[in-house]
Amino acid sequence: MDTTELFVAGKRATFEALLQHLESGQGIANSAQLQIVEALRAPSFVDKQRGTEEASEEASLFEVGLHLPSSDREKILQSFEQYAASCGARAEVERSIPVSGLVFMPVRAEPGELDALSKFSFLRVVRPMPRLRTMHPVERSMRLADPGDVPLPREAPIDPSIRMAVFDGGLPPESTILPWARTFEVPGVEEPVDEYLHHGHMVTSAALFGSLKPGEPAPRPFTSVDHYRILDGKEEDPYSLYNTLNRIRDVLKEQEYDFVNLSLGPELPIEDDEVHPWTAVLDEYLATGKTFLAVAAGNNGLQDRASGNARVQIPSDCVNALAVGSANSAQINWDRAEYSAVGPGRSPGLVKPDLLFFGGSSYEPFIFAPRSAGDRLESAVGTSFASPAALRMAAGIRAHFGSSISSLALRALLVHCADRGGVPIDEAGWGRIPSRIEEYVVCPPSSVRIVYQGEIEPGQTVRMPIPLPDDVTEGMVTITATYCISSPTDSRTPSTYTGSAIEPIFRPHAERFSTDESVHATTRSFFQDGDYVPEDALRKRAHKWETTKHKSDKMRASSLLRPVFDVRHVSRTELLPGEPKQKTKYALVISLSTSKDQDIYNKVVRAFSGRLEVLQPMVEVPISIQPQR
Repeated sequence: MDTTELFVAGKRATFEALLQHLESGQGIANSAQLQIVEALRAPSFVDKQRGTEEASEEASLFEVGLHLPSSDREKILQSFEQYAASCGARAEVERSIPVSGLVFMPVRAEPGELDALSKFSFLRVVRPMPRLRTMHPVERSMRLADPGDVPLPREAPIDPSIRMAVFDGGLPPESTILPWARTFEVPGVEEPVDEYLHHGHMVTSAALFGSLKPGEPAPRPFTSVDHYRILDGKEEDPYSLYNTLNRIRDVLKEQEYDFVNLSLGPELPIEDDEVHPWTAVLDEYLATGKTFLAVAAGNNGLQDRASGNARVQIPSDCVNALAVGSANSAQINWDRAEYSAVGPGRSPGLVKPDLLFFGGSSYEPFIFAPRSAGDRLESAVGTSFASPAALRMAAGIRAHFGSSISSLALRALLVHCADRGGVPIDEAGWGRIPSRIEEYVVCPPSSVRIVYQGEIEPGQTVRMPIPLPDDVTEGMVTITATYCISSPTDSRTPSTYTGSAIEPIFRPHAERFSTDESVHATTRSFFQDGDYVPEDALRKRAHKWETTKHKSDKMRASSLLRPVFDVRHVSRTELLPGEPKQKTKYALVISLSTSKDQDIYNKVVRAFSGRLEVLQPMVEVPISIQPQR
């Protein structure tokens, strides 16, 4: 059975009293929150060291994570600084990054000093300082031999009110995309690097136009882009990881964006039992559900899977963000690009990458706007470009429907419309998302799509009708549902990282009850194996605490009558005394498709006109309707 390891701090006398109480045979009181304690132990210094055995003798900079309870914070920091000095190390407290009960900081130490350093009681983890992944060999660009003409548009963005930020290497002053992009340099950033400027140009081109098609005009951008240069000439700066994260955090504190793209991060695959400060800081910022963050999953997919080195890279494990991997083709027949990082993610957050989008391959590269006027088009491949191109689709939907559709609803809609194509879930996530905006904003034939969005309090249950007209009684009905929520997070406990969850209960038939005394209609499993399964089974198979859930089920129309989802918000702090109740934002997308009824869309609009509102386009977005085949 799954279990949880808790780190507990206290005085020695308190631990001795606990031990005596347990040894006396009195056991644990029935009212205690912990009913079974399997083991008590003091973590050894070896438990706290990650990858230190692989560090070279010359290595001198390490990353340390400390537990930092709300009480005695300053005392613990001062004590660690003094203790590190006594071990011959130097803790750089002035560079520390606090997040959800932990603090991370660089420490200069010789490998031989780590054993003594790791004995500090509040030290949680020590590891070699990861490098910042910026350019990967697979992303290197090349000019196309004979690409044909791809004229850039002359119009302004379709919806200039949408705010999108890209954090990368900057834009060259001669960049051809500057009419739709503003460039900013964050305080403290030093001289630019031409290679980084070129990477920033390609990432921003992907956010504006997607992959260009030789011989066809570039599409009009949905929105403009604010590009923040956060990389500088200090390529070998050992503190680049911390400097870069602090630059991102400072900008996001001052500016509120609808969409943000990150095509960089630590060169480090995720771990199951530790949350990196990059992930923790970003998830904490995103918990409000206001900002849509897309993160490149990483280009390490060709590395060894058994060791975990091919898994998605930090901060792709953010549960409140969208991790995007690469598909090798934009055509009907596609697969995961071989360089694209794979899952699974950590639980919760098991489905990673969340989605794939076309990121290029050796035979079908991703094509960008020329760097300067008169240059040829260039091409490259990488998840660095799949991520902003996927974010562009979300911005296109927002441009079409306006601010009436939330960031969470956009994320749910992308997952909802994804196609797995037979690719394993640990490689494709929920699938490859469409590259045409009409596939999100126009319902397919014989189907209707409904979006619910709002806020829900802990412990509250909301009934969400599945709008199936009563006269649809023949043939088969396929119900597809996707939930997304924003969740507070706690990096101290990776196994219980998310603080909120949604428990949907499916009731297919309003007039069928399990007993004569039943108040509510009979349930049927939808997102889970069963409605009354043990908690450990829910955690393993139904992923109770996931922030995204997606499922399709086909059933006979005759078995459905006024079906509903009863949705309950579960919070880990709900039952804790003194903890304030916090609402969480949610989005639910439901699709109904029928095998017999061609007019299902109009029937739903007529039958539920008083309860559902048709989403109307706010801005004219060029779309094309494909003839039914």
